[in-house]
Amino acid sequence: MATDSVVSSIQDLMRQDVGVDGDAQRISQMGWMIFLKLFDASDRELELLRDDYESPIPEDLRWQSWAADEEGVTGDDLLKLIDEELFPKLGELEVSEDNRRGLIVRSVFEDSYNYMKSGTLMRKVINKLEEIDFTSQDERHVFNDVYEKILRDLQSAGNAAEYYTPRPITRFMTEMVDPELGDSVLDPACGTGGFLVDTIEHLQRKGVDSVKEREQLQETIRGTEKKPLPHMLAMTNLILHDIEAPTLRRDNSLAKPLRQYGPSDKVDAVLTNPPFGGKEPDGIERNFPQKYQTRETADLFLALVFKRLKAGGEAAIVLPDGFLFGEGVKTNLKKTLLEEHDLHTIVRMPKGVFAPYTNINTNLLFFEKGPSTDEVWYFEHPLPEGYKQYTKTKPLKFGEFELEQEWWDDRENEKFDEYAWKVSVEEIEDRDYDLDIDNPHEDDEEITDPDELLAQYESLQEEIGETRQSLKDELESALQKTLA
Repeated sequence: MATDSVVSSIQDLMRQDVGVDGDAQRISQMGWMIFLKLFDASDRELELLRDDYESPIPEDLRWQSWAADEEGVTGDDLLKLIDEELFPKLGELEVSEDNRRGLIVRSVFEDSYNYMKSGTLMRKVINKLEEIDFTSQDERHVFNDVYEKILRDLQSAGNAAEYYTPRPITRFMTEMVDPELGDSVLDPACGTGGFLVDTIEHLQRKGVDSVKEREQLQETIRGTEKKPLPHMLAMTNLILHDIEAPTLRRDNSLAKPLRQYGPSDKVDAVLTNPPFGGKEPDGIERNFPQKYQTRETADLFLALVFKRLKAGGEAAIVLPDGFLFGEGVKTNLKKTLLEEHDLHTIVRMPKGVFAPYTNINTNLLFFEKGPSTDEVWYFEHPLPEGYKQYTKTKPLKFGEFELEQEWWDDRENEKFDEYAWKVSVEEIEDRDYDLDIDNPHEDDEEITDPDELLAQYESLQEEIGETRQSLKDELESALQKTLA
């Protein structure tokens, strides 16, 4: 049976279980099971390669011990094993701080949950998973594509949609930043690990052959994610890509005061899509200098990127239109961006890139830590012919970035004039740091399509609401300081 058919069969079996409610729970349930099976396959490979390797998972709880036999434990006995043995023991696994693989197992299981209530259906799911051989590189390669589909399913799984950045965007941004082997690469809001996986694949295409090079790759890919489900999926994603002990922290990157980050925390490259309008705990903004204090999550992440990027380091970040024209803290951030970094490129994306999660227009900002900005190049990503916007059924494809890739090193070429333009930093300063600059080569067109007008109106209302809330939070913060 094809790997994608196996996964579809598993999802169908889970729909029959009364304990699993909705896509998010199905993905979470499938996530920890795939993680455990993949981890066991990785354990067996390491046991062959290293004489002294020992799995951090107790022998009786390893996947091969209780799951690999299709006639093995099932029904109530299986549920009892999972709920009373597997989860409690792995979630409280006693390992030393230098046992990274053991810490990974513990972090996954202390945050996961077994939703299934039928041990008989669970046995059927396990038997289906056994049809995938993770020790086979060919099958693992095929499953990688299937796993991408599982991650895309997050877009229809309620709030989980915030964790997924379309793969064409993560790949394009990674290739334009172009990290080298040995560069430390960070995503401080890594979600399911899209940017990190694309970094791994980008470096592997350049050549990662020797044992030393593979070790370098292992040590230089870093991420942080605060929510359990995407963290588990990211961990599985990186192990699937041969990172045996991913450096992925489950934590809130914004919770540490900015002043506590030192030279050892700086990285060569940052690739990230921070959540827009995210909700953070009260007082989280006090971890930042006063000029950056806001409740807008994306703004705080940008300030964090400033702090963590090495001199000469490269960054690419996804930000909404509201950042480009916003004032207050956003103006302070844009001044720092232009005065202490070279903001060399803004790729303006059309509507629907993140459909159905949001219709907010987004931008891909590329910058280097120092020197200051002289001019900013803009590139307006065109919609395919016949499209009014991207949708869930008509998503963005990586091949559509060929235009930007061709332009990247040939920016003065007239054939790109329809899409590209540059603006001096002096003009931006005269605009009070408003970066929301329209394509000067585009003719104004009268829009008469009611659906398009409605979509524009809803998008503007959403942006206005975000700006209003940001201003309200800043005023409340200022008032609290005055009263204190």
